Amino acid sequence: MNRIKQHSLFMAVAAACSFANTAGAATEDEVRSAFEKFVQVQNAHDAKGLESLLADSGQVLWITRGTAIWGREAVLQRFSQLYQGTWKLEPEWSAFRVVPLGADTAQLVVPVQFTTGASGQTPSVARMFLNQTLMKTSSGWRVVSILPIAAAAP
Repeated sequence: MNRIKQHSLFMAVAAACSFANTAGAATEDEVRSAFEKFVQVQNAHDAKGLESLLADSGQVLWITRGTAIWGREAVLQRFSQLYQGTWKLEPEWSAFRVVPLGADTAQLVVPVQFTTGASGQTPSVARMFLNQTLMKTSSGWRVVSILPIAAAAP
C-alpha cells in the first residue's frame, strides 16, 4: 500500500473513532441527564414528573422486593404508594456508568444509597446497584427497565 493510501486509511479510521467517541460521550451525557431527572422526581415523590420519564409502554419493567411490576401504569401506581413513606435515592455519581447498547438504547449502572420506609416507621438504608435500560424516543431518553441489585458496603 502506498503512503497516500495508508494516510487516507489512517485518516478515515481516526475520523470514525473520533465520531464514535463523540457519539458515545453524547449518549452518556444525555442518559446521565435523564437519570438526574429521575433522581430528582424520585426524591420529590413526584409521580406526575416520573410519568414523563418512563417509556409509554406495557413493557416497562421494575423489579422491586422480588416482584416484577410490568407496565408504565402499574409502575407509576406502585411508586405513588411508596411515595407515601420515606423514599430517597442518593447516587454515587463518581461511579455512574453508561453502556450504549445501540444507537437508541443504553444501560446505566450506579451504586445508590437507598432510604425507604413506610409512613410513620423508621426508614432503613440499603446500598444497591441501580441498573436501568433507557430508550431514546422523539421526546428524549425514557426508562424501560429498573433493576436494583443489593450491593455490599463500600
